[in-house]
Amino acid sequence: MKISTLVFFTLLTTFLACGQNPKEVKANDIPITVSEVYSHEVIVPDLINPWGMAFLPDGGLLITEKSGELIHFKDGIKTEIEGVPEVYNRGQGGLLDICLSPDYADDGWIYITYSSTQGSEKGGNTALMRAKLSETSLTDQEVLYKASPNTTKGQHWGSRIVFDNSGHVYFTAGERGERDVNPQDITRDNGKVYRLNRDGSIPTDNPFVGKANAKEAIWSYGHRNPQGMIINPKTQEIWVHEHGPRGGDEINVIKKGANYGWPVITYGINYSGTDITDQTKKEGMEDPLYYWVPSIAPSGMAWVTGNQYPELSGNILVGSLKFVYLEALYLDTDKVVKREKLLDGIGRVRNVIQGPDGFVYVGVEGVGIVKLIKN
Repeated sequence: MKISTLVFFTLLTTFLACGQNPKEVKANDIPITVSEVYSHEVIVPDLINPWGMAFLPDGGLLITEKSGELIHFKDGIKTEIEGVPEVYNRGQGGLLDICLSPDYADDGWIYITYSSTQGSEKGGNTALMRAKLSETSLTDQEVLYKASPNTTKGQHWGSRIVFDNSGHVYFTAGERGERDVNPQDITRDNGKVYRLNRDGSIPTDNPFVGKANAKEAIWSYGHRNPQGMIINPKTQEIWVHEHGPRGGDEINVIKKGANYGWPVITYGINYSGTDITDQTKKEGMEDPLYYWVPSIAPSGMAWVTGNQYPELSGNILVGSLKFVYLEALYLDTDKVVKREKLLDGIGRVRNVIQGPDGFVYVGVEGVGIVKLIKN
């Protein structure tokens, strides 16, 4: 019996796909190359989990260790800052991101996200605070927002911080392992991007102000675990990346009041290999600008500007925890057109920022802070 060419190839395709989840073979079809152009110089050695970092005007560097230490580094000397709030160091939680106020020279405020035990329930949840640095101590501490309720779960705390040009601070909080409860519900914290005035008050033009029982600090929702956030210097849009489950890490352009779909739509599957949902798109939910399958476990994100790396300028860098490299994503407007591994094999990349000198600094677990240099 003869089999037509069409039938043959249909049977062959079915056979080859047998046992595979289609989401595991469906991805942004951009191969990744390995760059040999870059190496690194260790600037701050011997750090365990350098979650966040921020440069001070005098050239000093503030570094958060997830375990709860805030370190000041300058001229080769590490000094531990006193007065750091107690953190709930569990799983992915601890002392997280740190950013200076855009008006730091005038107001002296330092913003920090951390896993806080504040509240009546056991465990903790993500909080945003601000404080000032007086010699080697944090002073004038103010908790600006504390997500609730607490939980003893260790996963999905978020959390990154950015500022816009209109006096607002944004921060992220993951859905704390409660995917079917928190991210789609605007009356609950977690799985959200939040927007506050810099003093912690809620802007009157936030999207859910006045909505019954809504958490009025919410700016967008339907997120899983956002551990990267930047401002697009060209458009002033907020870009966030977040961990998917098994597959489906995403980069999203954040819009006021928008729903980013988790867990109703996703390019990922359960860690067991079963489906979470068969939907990757749905009306009223935002599509990602980019997604990774398989997951790279992204943490930290930086927009490269200036002339220290002209070949990278105008593009973004993302750390990979899972595959231990720094990923360069080359952009054509808002579309990723090329991927490249930098510092391949360096270790679990937790954070990446561009310093005031235009150089890129990378936080690597078990290594420290390294400076990206061209060979």
